[in-house]
Amino acid sequence: MASDQSTDTAADRDPQGLRLPIKLDSASNGEYVPQALQKHHHVANRLAHEHATRHARRTGVGRRRFLVSAAGSATTLLAFNAAYASVGKTGGFYDIAPDAALDVAEAKATFEKSSFVLDVQGHFVNPEGAWLNGLPEEATPLRGLPKASCDLGSAADNRSYLNCIGPDEFVKDVFLDSETDLMVLSFVPSTREGEPLTIEEAHATRDIIERLDGTDRLLIHGRVNPNQDGDLEGMDELAERWRVSAWKTYTQWGPQGHGFSFMDDTGQAFIEKARKLGIKNICVHKGLPFGPQSYEHSLCDDIGPAARQNPDINFLIYHSGYVAEQAEGPYDPSRNEGIDSLIKSVVENDVVEQGNVYAELGSTWRLLMRDPDSAAHSLGKLFKYMGADKVLWGTDSIWYGSPQDQIEAFRTFQISQEFQEKYGYPAITDGMRAKVFGLNAAPLYGFSEADLARLRKDKVNEERLAYAPVADPSYRTYGPKNRREFMNLLRWGGQ
Repeated sequence: MASDQSTDTAADRDPQGLRLPIKLDSASNGEYVPQALQKHHHVANRLAHEHATRHARRTGVGRRRFLVSAAGSATTLLAFNAAYASVGKTGGFYDIAPDAALDVAEAKATFEKSSFVLDVQGHFVNPEGAWLNGLPEEATPLRGLPKASCDLGSAADNRSYLNCIGPDEFVKDVFLDSETDLMVLSFVPSTREGEPLTIEEAHATRDIIERLDGTDRLLIHGRVNPNQDGDLEGMDELAERWRVSAWKTYTQWGPQGHGFSFMDDTGQAFIEKARKLGIKNICVHKGLPFGPQSYEHSLCDDIGPAARQNPDINFLIYHSGYVAEQAEGPYDPSRNEGIDSLIKSVVENDVVEQGNVYAELGSTWRLLMRDPDSAAHSLGKLFKYMGADKVLWGTDSIWYGSPQDQIEAFRTFQISQEFQEKYGYPAITDGMRAKVFGLNAAPLYGFSEADLARLRKDKVNEERLAYAPVADPSYRTYGPKNRREFMNLLRWGGQ
């Protein structure tokens, strides 16, 4: 969270203030090849650094202290606006008053809203997990990741660097350095033997929060690949022993590289088992295709028909069908790609009013922050055709480090008047943002207003209040930033 104060210890992670509070880089979540920054992205980062240096001098503080403040976030996003406008990308923008770049009080008023934040897609890697057992002794999985380096590492142990991306850093990045109130811990697609995070380890991470006297602040998915032997049978244990809150699946994944559809026998059996166990939230990865072999299963063709046939099942569409390398434009019913694939499926199967299909923004919003035109079209289409009640907040962090920068960017993003008038998109209001940030997901995960009120009084909140004046965010990302790091993750990450 942005702070207007700092101490000497806050400089330990970035003493020269070389990292921006809003991270614009090529980091991937490991499910798609990292997308290189374009020239105007480099310009955006350069302008933000230049403006931060100038504003720090004018306000009489060091660069690090300035960048950790709310004015540092405002300065960064305003610089992004300028860089995007210079190449004609004005369909969306960060709605921040210029004075906020120098006035900390105004900047804090811009960013510090009282939104409840439920992140429905989070990740971490267990540094001592069973997934390491099958690797050669000399293997150093995830070594290439940018944040796999910190004072938790040890020269005597060639894998101790994994502690830098383990549960302790996870808790700090998510619950101290961001406004995230609740997170659902999710899984990557993998064989049963090769998971970087098993259900047992996810449960142990949840215990970390509970030891802080939290109010179930960390929920967990049950990973199910119904086209993999043993997964359907394993759903019973996930439900009864581990108290999973939803199922996570990847229709485009399979042990032999072949995906499945919710409309085939495999998908139908999965839905029936979910219904029988009484856990009726199915979170399904759509978009961000792994490759051509099962590309058709990354499309949303099966979502509308399955939702229509199963009105008691909630389908949470992770990534909203978005494809990283494709720009988003206005909705085109003849285009069955990206977010249009999801909208087409729910509209043509008449399930919008039925209300059991939700669009999730994990990785999608992070990628859209690089392209305000695509961001305006994507959010505008989802709000126009599915409604603000059906969009869910997810960040895919911890791959992208602390999700606070995504929160601040979304909190201030606005669709241009031109796009609103030309395409019929709504202006994004604080009320709509509050729904997306958490109010839409809360009932899906069984949280009442009373539960949410208790979060403001638990020990985790006390820890956050005590930490805020001495906030020490790293402003770093975890995920692979180039093809070499991406292939390393695929090789050793169990996918």
